[in-house]
Amino acid sequence: MLYRLATSVLRPIVRYVYRPEVSGIKNVPLHGGAIIAGNHVAYLDAVFLAVNLPRKITFIGKSEFFSGKGVLGKIMRYALTSIGTVPVDRRGGSYAQAALEAGAGIVNDGKLLGIYPEGTRSPDGRLYRGKTGVARIALTTGAPIVPVAVVNAYAAQPPGRLIPRRHPRVKLIVGEPLTFSERLDGSDADRERLRRVTDAVMAQIAQMSGQETVAEYAHEAGRKLF
Repeated sequence: MLYRLATSVLRPIVRYVYRPEVSGIKNVPLHGGAIIAGNHVAYLDAVFLAVNLPRKITFIGKSEFFSGKGVLGKIMRYALTSIGTVPVDRRGGSYAQAALEAGAGIVNDGKLLGIYPEGTRSPDGRLYRGKTGVARIALTTGAPIVPVAVVNAYAAQPPGRLIPRRHPRVKLIVGEPLTFSERLDGSDADRERLRRVTDAVMAQIAQMSGQETVAEYAHEAGRKLF
């Protein structure tokens, strides 16, 4: 209910301010579990996806993001909840493993899972190496991966800018679903399978977004820049 209310309020605002140009919406499966995998250059990315996709999309976020104090903490909780973010508690163990399990559960429930393979926002607008979690969920559940690219969001909200600025047209491009017949079998070959699938997804995102690609992970590059 909150998701529907929030997206109905945000949709006309986003359309007025950013005049999004959306293509490939027909590639989003209307039924069944699927993984929406996109580039991540701004906090706004999740909003663009939420207001433009024909189905509710569920993201995963660290539970710490939901526990902020004061007015800003309340705003953050409301914003994350309203766009369909599910908190994952990492205090009891590995956050990565908990996130993978939560993601697989969302897909197995027949829902859309939103995931950013880069793991964090790009520090400079380029497309960084994808982490293999997206491949692990796909090969575990058999769900298709739908690559998406948000273009021009970095200019609207670069790192360090909390309030987005108005920018010429933002584009949302949805690619054709990628399906993989491979499955994980616990062998040494799993690592190669995961990397191959992840790289295929990132290559498709790069083609749609037009971003320059980088062979290292975004969090490693971020440490160098900030």
